[in-house]
Amino acid sequence: MRNAWFRNRVGFCATGAVLLTPFATTPANAQSLVSAYMTGVAPIAIAAGAVVFGLSAAVVLIRARQRDRKSAEAARTHLARLRAELDQAQAILEGMPEVTVRWNDLAPGPAVFGHPAAILPSGIDRDALLDFTRWLPRDDAEVLILSVARLRSAGEPFDIGITASDGRRVCAVGRAIGGAAVLRLRASTAETHRAEPSDSPKPIDCLAAERLFATLDVPALVWSAADGTAIANPAAVVLARVLGRPHLFAASDRTAHARALAQAGGATVLRNKRIGEARFDVALSALVDGYVACLVPVGEDRAPSPLVSAAPTASMAGDIGAIIDAIERPIAVFDIRGKLVRANRAYAAFWTLEENYLKPGTSEQDMLDRLRTKGQLPAVIDYREWRSKHLASYALSAPRESLWHLPDGRAVSVSAVPMSAGGVIYVFNDLTERLALETRYNALNRVQNETLNALNEGVAVFGTNGRLTLANPRLSSLWKLPINLIARHPHIDEIASTCDAAMPEDGATIWAGLKQVVIDLNPTRSDRSGRLRRADGRLVDWASVRLPDGQTMLTFADVTESANYQQVLKERNDALVTADRLKDAFVQNVSYEFRSPLTSIIGFAEVLATGGLGELNDRQKAYAEYIRASSATLGVLIDNILDLATVDAGIAELELARQDVPTLIEKARSGLATTLAVGSDITPLNLRVEIDPDLPVFVADGTRIVQALYNLLSNAVRYSRDGAEIHLKVKSRGKDRILFVIEDEGTVLPEEVKATLTQRYDGTASEIRQRDAGLGLTIVRAFVNLHGGTLSVDELEPRGTRITVNLPARADALTSGAAE
Repeated sequence: MRNAWFRNRVGFCATGAVLLTPFATTPANAQSLVSAYMTGVAPIAIAAGAVVFGLSAAVVLIRARQRDRKSAEAARTHLARLRAELDQAQAILEGMPEVTVRWNDLAPGPAVFGHPAAILPSGIDRDALLDFTRWLPRDDAEVLILSVARLRSAGEPFDIGITASDGRRVCAVGRAIGGAAVLRLRASTAETHRAEPSDSPKPIDCLAAERLFATLDVPALVWSAADGTAIANPAAVVLARVLGRPHLFAASDRTAHARALAQAGGATVLRNKRIGEARFDVALSALVDGYVACLVPVGEDRAPSPLVSAAPTASMAGDIGAIIDAIERPIAVFDIRGKLVRANRAYAAFWTLEENYLKPGTSEQDMLDRLRTKGQLPAVIDYREWRSKHLASYALSAPRESLWHLPDGRAVSVSAVPMSAGGVIYVFNDLTERLALETRYNALNRVQNETLNALNEGVAVFGTNGRLTLANPRLSSLWKLPINLIARHPHIDEIASTCDAAMPEDGATIWAGLKQVVIDLNPTRSDRSGRLRRADGRLVDWASVRLPDGQTMLTFADVTESANYQQVLKERNDALVTADRLKDAFVQNVSYEFRSPLTSIIGFAEVLATGGLGELNDRQKAYAEYIRASSATLGVLIDNILDLATVDAGIAELELARQDVPTLIEKARSGLATTLAVGSDITPLNLRVEIDPDLPVFVADGTRIVQALYNLLSNAVRYSRDGAEIHLKVKSRGKDRILFVIEDEGTVLPEEVKATLTQRYDGTASEIRQRDAGLGLTIVRAFVNLHGGTLSVDELEPRGTRITVNLPARADALTSGAAE
């Protein structure tokens, strides 16, 4: 309308312009004409356009209202017709002796059509129609409740006959129609199949058998006559592969099976049948739409369960009880009403139930309550809710598996396999050991991974195809490999190329050699190891280990620092060994060089002291005696040095012989007295000796013992006052030990002097007169050790020191025992 108005207005303006053109002969006239048009003609044109627009809009509105009026009239007519049809349908339903109940997602509750009074017994309110337990016997109510539940949850149809509490027969039909669940209850006088318990087990269909046999450990096949196919469980597939046959049974075998089942009445066992290179007993049981075959190797005991009564009869068509009894896993079969059909011996043993209790017809609900009373079911907060969820297995359309944790610590997998004809098969699998093994395996695997990750060595495991299967982070840092590369389990060639890019000097060369180790398929191959010296200065020790599964493990350890430390230690050790050898050679040479002139000095001093060259005055005699004593002391020191060098070289030997202890002590005292008789400031030795008269026979090196006693007595004199008393006690300890105990009243030994009893003299002393004490005590320690003895130092109160030398009575026995 608006466009038409615009066109009219434009046309009108154009017409006015044409009419006024002849009068516009000059610009002034043209301007005046335009002004006149804009002030007089334009308002008239606008008003005319508005009138035309209003008329057009009114016409359109009138026509739209007429169309709406016709549509509303047609809708009212159609609605009236639908209401009439609905009233007629309701009247038909109301007039029939039946009730229809509908459930769908559009309404919050069920919709009921019909006369409930035609179905319900007298005295039952129509609101109790869906409370089946109020007007049906218990068994029929349970059947109808389960059927309705399966209809609403899985859309499974049903057609059953039930009996009301007043004896009237009712036919119940359930269908899924247009997304809604519909239940039709119709009074019936015809005889229909009742939902009553049967004395014989109900048939099990092929679908349920297939679901069950998938969990069996014995070879089993389900033959479906509907589509002519055979389905084998995993055990049967493995058996066929072992026997090298594409199928366990040929077409002729299936024909023979069908003939045998027909002759036996539904179940039979074909004994000692040859299949391939083996022989089996073939157990056959007829199903609703086929049959099942179970293979038992000849010789195995598969006795029927005492829980299964009756031999195969025609009423047991479809029964697979014999196969269930042969299964080690607990299995129980319940019908649609929740009543026990069959249970094997493993089921009874698993729940410790009596055989007379597990009879056909036992309610599963009662069985669950009994097990709960015995404390055998999982501990849950709300037992009723748990039981309701478990009993919902009867409404399943597909197998369901759940895990039960029993109070006795067992973990059980419960598989509920629904049967299309109604009912459920329960298969129990004890997973306790498996879960325990998995737990231990996972824990061990975690420990292994954590251990590998914590190792300072790089670890790489390569499969037989050359790909990396296991590695730790240290491998990445050692060979400069990206972490994401290791996570992709690369081939060893890819690792070599990556190392070549990161270490261009020798990365490719090193991994080329390692590749030859990994891909070596020689069956006699052995483990190998070596050291790699990389171009960057790092030293890497590697080793290859052949794993039992054919894989190869490589380990890498960066030993650069330890190798450097080892080299430094080796060099220092070599230097120390050389220095020690030079020292020993020097000591021996110097000692021998000292002994020659010292012998001359001692000889000339003896000549002078004895007056061989003439009489000497008192001072000269004192000087000559001083020379002789000092020379003797120097000789003792030289002997000590030579003895110590011999001990250090490991070539010291004992000259063992039977010794007289008093004689040994007298030699040590005489030598010490000679040494101390030097100068006027030295008091002669004041020694008291006590010898046990019951000493055992003493076998030792007399020279070494005298030298040790000499050094111990000399040490006691050095730390005692002039003229102080020194005690030497010799006593036995048992029959095979002799103790030499030296006690003095001098000052306590300094720590550095005590240390010389366990370590070599270090040359430090506090006084000049004590400079040879460390060397003397070291010699004592060495000689005592050679004899197999021990040394101990004790402080006396209020002052003094006790040194105890514990020696074996017979050193020859120790020497012969060591030689043996």
